[in-house]
This record gives sequence, C-alpha cells and structure tokens, in this order.
Amino acid sequence: MIETLSKKEAQLKMNEYGKLGIPFLFVIDFDFNRPIVIPLDQIDDSFLRWSFHEKTGLQNPPVIKPGNIRIDPVGFDTYGKAFDLVQQNIQSGNTYLTNLTFPTYLNIPWSLEDVFQMTSAKYKLWLKGQFVVFSPEPFVKIANGKIASFPMKGTIDASIPGAKEILEADLKEKAEHATIVDLLRNDLNLVAERVGVERYRYFEKVATGNGALYQTSSHIEGTLPNDYASKLGDIFIKLLPAGSVTGAPKAKTVEIINEAEPFERGYYTGVFGIFDGKKLESAVSIRFIEQQNDQLVYKSGGGITTFSNVESEYRELIDKVYLPIPKILSYEQEFVTAGNH
Repeated sequence: MIETLSKKEAQLKMNEYGKLGIPFLFVIDFDFNRPIVIPLDQIDDSFLRWSFHEKTGLQNPPVIKPGNIRIDPVGFDTYGKAFDLVQQNIQSGNTYLTNLTFPTYLNIPWSLEDVFQMTSAKYKLWLKGQFVVFSPEPFVKIANGKIASFPMKGTIDASIPGAKEILEADLKEKAEHATIVDLLRNDLNLVAERVGVERYRYFEKVATGNGALYQTSSHIEGTLPNDYASKLGDIFIKLLPAGSVTGAPKAKTVEIINEAEPFERGYYTGVFGIFDGKKLESAVSIRFIEQQNDQLVYKSGGGITTFSNVESEYRELIDKVYLPIPKILSYEQEFVTAGNH
C-alpha cells in the first residue's frame, strides 16, 4: 500500500531526503492534501510505477485488443455556465487567466495498468486502483544549482493547414502564454535568484491516438542557493499549485476554480517527480485518467482569458481527451461521443 502524508510531513521528508542525497519519488495532489513521498528503493511496482522519458517503469506491454474509445463529456450548457462565471471574474478584474477543467466519462477496453504500458509520453505514473497519468508537460527541473520551469500553454490540432502559424498569431493564445510565463517567472523568484526567460514561445508537436497537437512552451531559469538540496520540500511548498494549471493571480484564481468546477481535482493538475540523489525532475499531472468506483474519468481543460470563445474552449477540453498510443501497436481507436451527462 502507498502511504499518504500531511503537507508538513511531505515537506520535511523531501528536505531530509534531499539533504541526505536519498533518491525518492514524490506525488503531490492539487490541494496538497494527500502527498506521497517514498524512497525509490522502497517502491513496490505492483502498486506504483513511473516512467520518465521511457527509461524506466516500462515492462512487457499487454496484448492490445481492438476496441472503441467512447467518451461522454460534460454538456455544453454545463460547461458554458462555468465559462460565464470565469468571464464575469475576468471582467471584474479578479483574474486574468483561469484554467477551467471538467471530467469526461471514459469507456475503454483496457485497465489503467494497460494504459500505462501502452501509452507513449515524457512523464508517466500509475497508482493501482487510483489513476494513470501520461503527461507531456515538465514542471521544474533542478540540477547543478539551477532551477528551470517549462510552462506549456497554447494548443491546436496539428492537422489544420497552417496550424503552427495560426497558433503563433492567435491573440488569445499569446495573452494566455504571456500571463503564465510572467506568473512562473514570479514563482521562481520566490526560491531562486537571477531568474530569466531563456527561450520564449517555442512549439512542439505532441502525438495523440487521434492525430497530433501543436503545443507552446517557454523555458524559465534561475539560480538556487547553495543549500537547495536540503530545501526541496520548502521549494515545492512555495511553487505549488502549478501556475500553468491555475492562472493569475494565483490565490484568487484558485478560489474561482473551486467555485466554477463541480468536482475535486485530486491528483489531477498536481505534480509528480523524481530526485535521483543529485538532480530533480518533475511533471504536471495532466492527461489524466482516474478510477472512480467502476467508472473511469478523464480530466481535462484549458486556460480562459478575455479573448476566449466558449465553443473553442469546449472543443479544446474534448480534444485533450486522448491516449497517446504508438501506431506500431495493433488496435482500433475511435472516439464516440455518448449522451452528455
């Protein structure tokens, strides 16, 4: 079984393991209510598996059986009411950017463990009976006295003619990305010095099981104090929740999220990562499927700004419900939208 900790316990354990150079894995939920911190040599892979850059956590993939992927997203009217609430707060000056997310009910012929084995992603994590995440988005990396963050904001279907150019020129996407970069730069200033944007708005193509997406990222970096390894927990206390999945200003926007979203995020949009004894790498828990009794729920969403269009945002929420399964595996995939709940 996996033990969850209090926020303070997790902070102290991360500080201790960092100071002693003990490799460990950490999994932190959105509200920091049920964090997990566990030395790598104590992980039982029958309960928890992880994979960063496909180097570990992968075992024999299952035999893939054909089947449809059926999704039942939230109804447009329900989404629209939450969207309007966010827009009212934007017009009132309470927030400039709010990441609005919703659950989508999912029917697939595979277990969460199967999904972990089958999917291809930079950062993956499976917790037995609870969730699987296959994230493309790094959170922070710490190495050689430097801390770097890579906020990912701005998405478009790569099959659209001129998709990259459209994304690059889109005013809404520009504003959303600029806001998140500014927020993350301010967050890093809480824990580091000489913080700057090393690379601004670069584009990456991310494969999905239903085509590909272009996504936009930036690279922000700063210098940590000499004793940073003994303060890993302190650093994450100050940085979380992640700015790219909340909005700006962060504290008020989290209040708006709690009012607008009709569900608990749980580990979705939290972070998970590995400290190898010297370096730390972490990811944002997006592209996330959760087990709720006998039902699977895929949680997804996107950033809302004053330039946002409700139809486009609703479409983006659904477009992000995908499984990045390599085409070399033999299976059939079809998204079938069931009756909205």
